[in-house]
Amino acid sequence: MADNKDKKVLNVPALRFPEFTEEWREYAIGNVLSIGNGRDYKHLHNGDIPVFGTGGYMTSVDDFLYDGESVFIGRKGTINKPLYYNGKFWTVDTLFYTHSFVNVLPKFAYCLFQTINWLKYNEASGVPSLSKATIEKIKVRVPSMDEQGKLSNQLFLLDKRIEVQNKIIEKYESLIQAMCDTLIGKKTQQVMLSFNDFGESYSGLSGKSAEDFGEGSPYITYMNVYQNQIIDITDIGLVKINKTEQQSLVQYGDILFTLSSETPEEVGMGAVYLGETYPLYLNSFCFGIHITDESKIFPPFLAYYVSSESFRKAVFPLAQGSTRFNLQKGDFLKKVFPFPAIEQQRKIYSILKTYSDKLNIEKQMIKLLCCQKQYLLRQLFISLIPQHYYKIFFLST
Repeated sequence: MADNKDKKVLNVPALRFPEFTEEWREYAIGNVLSIGNGRDYKHLHNGDIPVFGTGGYMTSVDDFLYDGESVFIGRKGTINKPLYYNGKFWTVDTLFYTHSFVNVLPKFAYCLFQTINWLKYNEASGVPSLSKATIEKIKVRVPSMDEQGKLSNQLFLLDKRIEVQNKIIEKYESLIQAMCDTLIGKKTQQVMLSFNDFGESYSGLSGKSAEDFGEGSPYITYMNVYQNQIIDITDIGLVKINKTEQQSLVQYGDILFTLSSETPEEVGMGAVYLGETYPLYLNSFCFGIHITDESKIFPPFLAYYVSSESFRKAVFPLAQGSTRFNLQKGDFLKKVFPFPAIEQQRKIYSILKTYSDKLNIEKQMIKLLCCQKQYLLRQLFISLIPQHYYKIFFLST
């Protein structure tokens, strides 16, 4: 590819294929794309026509909005994640879609939409919202059809590689979960223990308001506990802690659990802390357990144990509530669970960690692929989009 960074021609991207030299042209989106509104649907059926925005399908009937390549963007809520589809579809009224392209290839339009800072055009103070008129007025720069084709094909190949990488990660996650359930579910050499038998519980942060967060000492967030088996030490928040406060500290080997959530499935999700950060605190919607008797429990093993199917089934009934669910902490700590003997715990952990380490490598790979795409979108298009927006967009997809 040719590097145009040192050239004083304004209407070309910083990086492009060397056979293209002409300047890009500026258009309002409404002059090159026809923007259509989604519409309400009444019922979902087990058919084969996707309804974008719902994850459901309609039956194979002739009454669909469009048949062919199209690009979607949200009208309300999620307005910063373009979608591409080629085929029959329905869509809901929270989405816009394109159904006519003038001097613009559909795949290029999808790539182009990824370089637009849609949040900049948000028209609501609450739920993000876009209007058709606003979208149509947005100015974009577009190259020749030949350059559009080559550029979009290059990016679609990278998208395909990212898609394959996601599937690799999903397969590893499924494999690890299946091995975890099988190894932990074996009935041999089991010991019946409660968490009170080998640990001492403590609460998360107390007495904090919104103004206390954003700076200060590190603390483990709710989502860090909910999403991980082992706490991600690179994903922590900050909270102000006064010298006179008496707040519990997280230690190496502690098992942390979610205490409260809007759904019972999210209550009692656990993760083990294996880092060395000190002092380190825990958010108020979780609680922790210090392991006091390592002759009974190998702390790293708990990272897998608390995610096993048998453990989740046992914990689920302890979540009580109607609009918000809370784990009955006292009952949980007293409840007896079947644990493998300590030596078996070490063996199971060693096996599962080997696969988890491989999974982490695959996750690092997809981060690098997404960074590569961020770079190409910045360099191959003419856009005023801030660099930090790319990071937010791609890390959230």
